[in-house]
Amino acid sequence: RYALVVCGDIAVYPSGNARPTGGAGAVAMLIGPKAPLVLEQGLRGTHMENAYDFYKPNLASEYPLVDGKLSIQCYFRALDRCYAAYRKKIQNQWKQAGNNQPFTLDDVQYMIFHTPFCKMVQKSLARLMLSDFLSSSSDTQSNLYKGLEAFRSLKLEETYTNKDLDKALLKASLDMFNKKTKASLYLSTNNGNMYTSSLYGCLASLLSHHSAQELAGSRIGAFSYGSGLAASFFSFRVSKDASPGSALENLVSSVSDLPKRLDSRRRMSPEEFTDIMNQREQFYHKVNYSPPGDTGNLFPGTWYLERVDEMHRRKYARRPV
Repeated sequence: RYALVVCGDIAVYPSGNARPTGGAGAVAMLIGPKAPLVLEQGLRGTHMENAYDFYKPNLASEYPLVDGKLSIQCYFRALDRCYAAYRKKIQNQWKQAGNNQPFTLDDVQYMIFHTPFCKMVQKSLARLMLSDFLSSSSDTQSNLYKGLEAFRSLKLEETYTNKDLDKALLKASLDMFNKKTKASLYLSTNNGNMYTSSLYGCLASLLSHHSAQELAGSRIGAFSYGSGLAASFFSFRVSKDASPGSALENLVSSVSDLPKRLDSRRRMSPEEFTDIMNQREQFYHKVNYSPPGDTGNLFPGTWYLERVDEMHRRKYARRPV
C-alpha cells in the first residue's frame, strides 16, 4: 500500500520586521515499501507544552500574534529536550547491540530543521553541539570542542540569551553547519518560511544539492517544530543503493530542478507585494466577490480562487496545463 502526504501552508505577517520572513509552499511525499528514505524505528524524541509563543486569536485577521523572544526560547527548549530524548533512545539501542559509545552529531551525516528563518537554524545546530559538549567527559570537551571550555559549567536552560556563548558556538560549529545543514536551507533562503512544509522543503533542498552517491547510506537527522507547541527529533536512513535507475537516484533526480523552478518566478517590488497584501486584508472573509489579480502570472496547472458567493461557497478554476 501507498500513502500520499501533502504538507502546504502560507506564512503571512502584517507590515513590519516579520513580513520579509514569510513565504508559501507545499511538499508532496509518497509513503510506501522499498523507499529510498526510511524512518528509523523507535528513534523519535518528542516534546509538547502549552505556550502562547505564536497564535491567532483574532479570527477577523489571518495574521498571527507572535511573542518573538518567547518563541525563540520555546524552539530552543523543545530542541534541547527532543534531542536528549532521541539520544537516550539511540544509545539504548546501541547498548543492546553491544555498542557503549555515546551518540553525537558525528553520527549524523546531515541535519535539517523546521526553519522560521535561516539564522535560527544555524544557532540550532550550534545548540546540538552544545548538548554534545555538556554531556561529554572533560577530556573530550578539551580535545574536540575548542573554544567552549569556559562554558562547561553551564546548564542548557541557562543559555538561551547568552550572547558570548552564541558567538563561541557559531564559530565552533561553522564547519559542521557548512557540511551538514547549509545545503538544506536553499528553499528557505529563497522562499521564506513555509510553516507545515518547512522541514520537508529543507529535505528537498538537501536532496537537490547532493548526488545519490553522496547521500547513499547516510543518516539524516530532522527536527520538526510547531508553535503552541509540539516538536519531534527523528532520523532517516538513506538507501545504500545509488545505482542508475535506483529509487534513490530517481528521488534525487525528481528535485534536481528546484533552482530552475525558483528562477521561473516573477520578481515583484516591495510596493507591489504590499498592495497584494492590502488586498488580502480587504477581502478576508468577504462574500459575493471575485478576487482581483492577473491569473496569467500563475504557473500552468495552478488552481486559484475564482469566486466566493453570498453563502461563502468557494469556486475554483485552473490555469491550462
